[in-house]
Amino acid sequence: MKGMMLSRIIGAIAAWEPFRAWDTLAMAISGVCLLHCMLTSVLFGLLATFGGLFMSPIFHEVGLAIAIFFAVIAFARGMVDHGVALPSWVGGAGLIAMTSALMVPHGPQETVMTMIGVTILAYGHWLNRRASI
Repeated sequence: MKGMMLSRIIGAIAAWEPFRAWDTLAMAISGVCLLHCMLTSVLFGLLATFGGLFMSPIFHEVGLAIAIFFAVIAFARGMVDHGVALPSWVGGAGLIAMTSALMVPHGPQETVMTMIGVTILAYGHWLNRRASI
């Protein structure tokens, strides 16, 4: 019963007209995240004190929470609009890769895993947007 209620709430939110552009916004945020990963790695190597701020675990946990929020709304909206599940599956794989990156120590492996996850998630949003056309 609770699952059905949650599905209805998410569906109602996703059907709201202002959420039509959420895939575009989510792709832009994915791009900012990808840029953050690349620039932070470079800056961290050059300026250890500045890099420490953005390498904080809470920064990445909040970023993941924002990515999940946008993904749920955008992919739910996509399911309402076009009914194609593939974008949601691809986006979910990206979120899993991003979540997995939080489980390894900070360093090159985490950065690469996060960048792969963000790229897959952005691709899922692109598929979602394309399926709505």
